[in-house]
Amino acid sequence: MAKIRVNKLALELGLQNDQIIEALQKKEIAVKNHMSSVDEEVAQDIRDLFAPKAPKKTAPKTVKVKAKTKIKIKAPSKVKITTAKTQAKSGVVKKTEEKAKPTTAKTKKEESKEVAEAKPAKKLGLKIIKQEEKPPEKEKEAKIPAKEKPKAPEPKIEKPAVAKETAPAPVPAPIEEEQTFELVKITENIPIRDLAETLKSTPNEIIKELMVFGVLANINQTLNFDLASKVADKMGFEVELLVEKSELDFSEEEEEDNLKDHITRSPIVTIMGHVDHGKTSLLDAIRKTEVTKIEAGGITQHIGAYQAHIKGSAITFLDTPGHEAFTAMRARGAQVTDIVVLVVAADDGIKPQTKEAIHHAEAAGVPILVAINKVDKPDAKPDEVKKQLADQGLLPEDWGGQTIYIEVSALKGTGIDNLLENLILQAEIMELKANPKLMAKGVIIESKLDKGRGPVATLIVENGTLQIGQPFIVGCHFGKVRALIGDAGKKIKKAIPSMPVEIVGLPDVPQPGDHFMVVQDERRARQLSNLRLQKQREVQLAKSTRITMDDLHKQILEGQVKELDLIIKADVQGSIHAVQEAFGKLGGNEVRIKCIHDAVGGITESDVLLATASNAIIIGFNVRPTDQATKLALREQVDIRMYSIIYDAINDMKAALEGMLAPKFKERVIGRAEVREVFTIPKVGAIAGCHVLSGKAERNLEARLIRDNVVVYQGKIASIRRFKDDVKEVAAGYECGISIDKFQDIKQGDIIEPFVMEEIIS
Repeated sequence: MAKIRVNKLALELGLQNDQIIEALQKKEIAVKNHMSSVDEEVAQDIRDLFAPKAPKKTAPKTVKVKAKTKIKIKAPSKVKITTAKTQAKSGVVKKTEEKAKPTTAKTKKEESKEVAEAKPAKKLGLKIIKQEEKPPEKEKEAKIPAKEKPKAPEPKIEKPAVAKETAPAPVPAPIEEEQTFELVKITENIPIRDLAETLKSTPNEIIKELMVFGVLANINQTLNFDLASKVADKMGFEVELLVEKSELDFSEEEEEDNLKDHITRSPIVTIMGHVDHGKTSLLDAIRKTEVTKIEAGGITQHIGAYQAHIKGSAITFLDTPGHEAFTAMRARGAQVTDIVVLVVAADDGIKPQTKEAIHHAEAAGVPILVAINKVDKPDAKPDEVKKQLADQGLLPEDWGGQTIYIEVSALKGTGIDNLLENLILQAEIMELKANPKLMAKGVIIESKLDKGRGPVATLIVENGTLQIGQPFIVGCHFGKVRALIGDAGKKIKKAIPSMPVEIVGLPDVPQPGDHFMVVQDERRARQLSNLRLQKQREVQLAKSTRITMDDLHKQILEGQVKELDLIIKADVQGSIHAVQEAFGKLGGNEVRIKCIHDAVGGITESDVLLATASNAIIIGFNVRPTDQATKLALREQVDIRMYSIIYDAINDMKAALEGMLAPKFKERVIGRAEVREVFTIPKVGAIAGCHVLSGKAERNLEARLIRDNVVVYQGKIASIRRFKDDVKEVAAGYECGISIDKFQDIKQGDIIEPFVMEEIIS
């Protein structure tokens, strides 16, 4: 079935991309942006939906309008008649006809002036049609008197001609105005200088138009397609996204995809769950191998991709170290997983990582199948597990829900066949298809640098067939397939869709989530690599910002935000519930506040990755982010807001929604010091023997005492000593003794974090 892009459909219907996307989403059709493709059947539904809004009924008559515009131009018969009238007295008729011709040329100029005044006449639909039917008769009447020289009827024709022609004069104007819209093609990211040249304007004019939209920019700044199209539209241009053949990455236009060649592909299943709940052991039971013995300490250290064959059907399994890698790939635009199997131990119930896995799978929109493991243990309580998971929104089928629950024992191998049958059944319902005759496309799952073989990567083939010797591009690098190694460690000649394979021949170590694509030749691969590098630089310059509380109101007004996703982390569960209820009351008609994940504990890399993939804001109460999470948040431009008072968070969110958020102070962390030893001195109390990890520790500054990423106490640093000397500050890399004012409960492993509040000068 032929497909059409959203932007082309919008151009066809004369609508904005956002209107088409909103209509598709109402029909529950998943589209990401204006570059997404839809089936011709869906496109026809959209055409039918917007048909009443377009002037369908007048369509056959608009042809007449175009044809009759010439008649109407002649129809200022008052000019003809008046000339005939004035010259009939002198007895000259032929001269009147000669004079009538240049007057028609003048009326065209007059008609172009009337275009500016034609906008109010757009709503005169029916009246215009009635008037359009009459002009031909009038013209005939007007021509006859000119030849036969009648003097008496001329004034009678003149009056209705003037009265009725003044109204229809603007009718063709809107039609001609639409036709004069010039179509220009621009790239997805375009510098202001190039946009000005394309629109036949100056950079200053473009900058002025951007200021109308509330965007301050300079001549060297790069604009994204949506913003550039708004500017072009205001300046009287129709915009189309330019996608050069050489720039096509994973577009269906790269190769013709024949539906007749499609075959059923194997499902890709990701095993997720809490640590030590038996994820790898379950996979071991399925594959009947000894994977757990290979892993260090029996814990999975990297992503493993394996394929199991059951009754003639193959299933590809991804064994992840939790869910971080799963979300990292999704954050990079790679949606590999078809089904998620959530493993929960029957004797342990749901744990924090179990909840996180549920939230990550739900955010990705992937169906979840629950495997209750370790049912062979005497203290197993599968019904209790079902109850706990039902509270998280996973209602079992036998309780009236839609989630499939399978009780298994990875140790004894019970329930494994039932699990596999349900996975195959779920895959059949999803109707997973792929075309093996195309050039291979896939996603990198993991990568490493091997001493003997160089850069090596594990990838999942999504479409097409991968063979040895084929040139390829991955990320911004290109190379040639030197060897293919299957999941069993044996060399293979080719890899079909849904097959995991290890590839040798990479120029560099790619990132998990990078897209892999086979191209025609090495020259094409080199060209595409250069273009991707250029595009990467443009994206970095464009810096498509994520949602922040500072510009939340602005984005709501522009219609960019209709649902605000939040991640809430706190020191106690009670704070989470209180905040969720308070935030739920703040949302209105314009935006709905939704909590996609909540948990007790500090802010981790996993939280930042989820925020990156879901474009969410992180709210923290009496908790702190880890160093890794802070660095990742800065790199990914994720907004993290930390509070110690719930009411402050509620007030800030309310102010952000109303566009009144204007913080006067900003927190700046001075340094971090780790408590290595605790000394108790009489009459002084507890002294923390610290090693300054970063920044500096300074006396008389406010500081937090953090334990397991949770703020235990906040107070002032009373004194800092280095050996026997009392010092003002200690830099990173040195050791010192720190005492905190009015606090004695210091423990080994605590983090002391001094900070200052700086006034923001706007």
